Amino acid sequence: MTFVWLAFFDALLAVTMVAVGLIAAHFYLVPGFMGFQLFALGFLLSLLGSSVGLLAIFLTRKPQLRAGRNRAVMATVISALIALPVFIALFNGAKYPAINDITTDFDNSPEFVYAQQLQNPPNRDLTYNKAKYAAKQLAGYGPIGPIKERLDPAAAFARVTEVAQAIPSWKITYSDPATHTLEAVATSKLWHFHDDVVIQIRPTPDGASLIEMRSKSRDGVGDFGVNARRIRRFYDRVALARSPNDQNPTDQDMP
Repeated sequence: MTFVWLAFFDALLAVTMVAVGLIAAHFYLVPGFMGFQLFALGFLLSLLGSSVGLLAIFLTRKPQLRAGRNRAVMATVISALIALPVFIALFNGAKYPAINDITTDFDNSPEFVYAQQLQNPPNRDLTYNKAKYAAKQLAGYGPIGPIKERLDPAAAFARVTEVAQAIPSWKITYSDPATHTLEAVATSKLWHFHDDVVIQIRPTPDGASLIEMRSKSRDGVGDFGVNARRIRRFYDRVALARSPNDQNPTDQDMP
């Protein structure tokens, strides 16, 4: 029966696309975003396979067509096993704003220097767009301000560098002690997506330092909260790296 075989073919093709996308991206056979696109194609095929499979199950209720029912059920289950987890992930991701550029300072955001050379296409404009991102970031994540360290900028920069070097998924690509600026590329474990990070130490009037930070994804529109979590987790690492005599009284985000 045509619908049975179509459902089964869609299910097998969906499995193939999902597997190829995951494996190829994870083992650097294709760029991460290309692997994700193959995965997305597999997801779309699984939706088609589920729909056609349900139709095939309905049609094979007739006694003369019962021979294809098991195959129709199998195809529907395979497609559903692919589609359902993705639906759950999309549902959970809906709570995050559709932005992929997070900063700790809307008015004077740290700007990328070396990362401009790492983009595809090269020298893509990475200037922070307050009008596009600020309101959505504030609505989606609340205040994500800089943290203050009771260190002079040079000492704070040294600490930030040490913390950044200890993060396995980060690779420092640029370091300027004169401006106390550091850039890194953060790579995700599964898809090997590359996000650009810039950290800048700014002096305060009382001789301490503010650690300003920005994290931006290279691909896609949303980020499922990854960039905001990256900033907050980095600040947690910095707090853990403090010695007992330079603990700040509070570690909450500054407005």
